[in-house]
Amino acid sequence: MTALKEQKAILTVQEVAARFNELAQQEKWFEIHDEFFADHVRSIDPTDSPYMGYAEGKAAVRKKGEEFVSRIEAVHSASTTAPVVTGNHFAVGREMDITVRPHGRIQINEIMLYEVKDGQIILEQFFY
Repeated sequence: MTALKEQKAILTVQEVAARFNELAQQEKWFEIHDEFFADHVRSIDPTDSPYMGYAEGKAAVRKKGEEFVSRIEAVHSASTTAPVVTGNHFAVGREMDITVRPHGRIQINEIMLYEVKDGQIILEQFFY
């Protein structure tokens, strides 16, 4: 008898979006990163953003997120919509009312767009 290698099933975009939503509703953003971000993921904010910029690679994208989170002094409210899925992309709406150094209290209303390939997120792009 030959032993069969156990292969991890590749999730569909719909399955990735559903699990993303489950974790996002619990504000588990770094768990999303660990579970779904590809090694070569890219993270893009608007070019004129005073808050964030561009990062490429799983470690750099993680650092970008950690740096922003480290500057948050208070979360007054935060919510994420259910995902809308089409093709190899899904998008969610995100609203945050936060106090963040050095900007003070800000409201961010954004669309977060994700591209999925082979069950992994290869791109996150923010529109605000």
